[in-house]
Amino acid sequence: MESQLSRSARWQLDRFARQYSQLESDLDFPPESCLRNHAFQQALEANLFKVAPDRAPPQRYQLRVLKILVEKIEQSVQDWDVQAVSDDLMGHLSTLFSSSVPTEATAAQHKSCVTYTLSSLGSEDHEPPLVSLLESRNLIAAAGTTGLRTWEAALHLGEYLCTVSPSLVQGRSILELGAGTGYISILCAKYLHASHVAATDGSYDVVAGLANNFDLNGLHGKSNIHAHVLKWGEALIDARLPESDDNETIDLVFGADVTYDETAISALISTFEGLLTKYPNVKIITAATLRNLKTFDFFKEACRQRDYNFEEIDFNIKTGKLQMGPFYPDKVPIRICLITRL
Repeated sequence: MESQLSRSARWQLDRFARQYSQLESDLDFPPESCLRNHAFQQALEANLFKVAPDRAPPQRYQLRVLKILVEKIEQSVQDWDVQAVSDDLMGHLSTLFSSSVPTEATAAQHKSCVTYTLSSLGSEDHEPPLVSLLESRNLIAAAGTTGLRTWEAALHLGEYLCTVSPSLVQGRSILELGAGTGYISILCAKYLHASHVAATDGSYDVVAGLANNFDLNGLHGKSNIHAHVLKWGEALIDARLPESDDNETIDLVFGADVTYDETAISALISTFEGLLTKYPNVKIITAATLRNLKTFDFFKEACRQRDYNFEEIDFNIKTGKLQMGPFYPDKVPIRICLITRL
């Protein structure tokens, strides 16, 4: 099946399957030369639909993608005597059509499993590792939090850690602020070999949900990762890793998309100050999507008023067409910043 595919066809298959697993709304469908090939269709069916039920995309998403896929295969056929849509794909489509698919409004209220491919940690001989998360992909904010989905700044920060500084995290104690779905914390604990990770968020509901995402990634009961409520601006009672010994320190603090709200920056800086006072050598690394340059400048100025060393790290977003996972927009800049005590 997949062994019969050319190198370029396999690349198309992998890219499409990874986008599908990430529940991307705008998929890059493989070219017609691939779609009309029976072996390619078999490989698509195996990669897209033969997955564990708890990892499968929502039925509504499956149906939407499969309808378009079948249409494109039909359009690609040059000779119906020797080419066709595979019976397996048509069978899946028929099953989905006959199923009770939730309405879009109903589906939006439920979390779905989103799987991110860490292509930067893969190789030709080994499949890249995955991070799977339960997310509300269609909700920007709910119950007063934006932590129900993984934002592009977290994906870009993860790419930086995997690509440029994979050894930065190894053996170090990590604190994540505004952890949300836990993408960065899970990446550090499972694949970048942090000694301890404290995933913190200001929302009790978000922190409660982190346990499910730890479980999905085989981290249930692991001693090197824990979730805690930490509200910015309040006393750092839980800032030190609670299961560590009295001499434990925090080496790195990560925060992705924690500067989007200008009204919350004062509290965030207060938390920075508490951390830098308690752990003078700690390095704080943030990632900010530049939706509003004024807000980013406000954050940068707030850091400088505290006499912090503020350095913008040069790490560009990979062009969308070249991304192999995770996938995120390449049009809006994302700034990665290093903040330390002078």
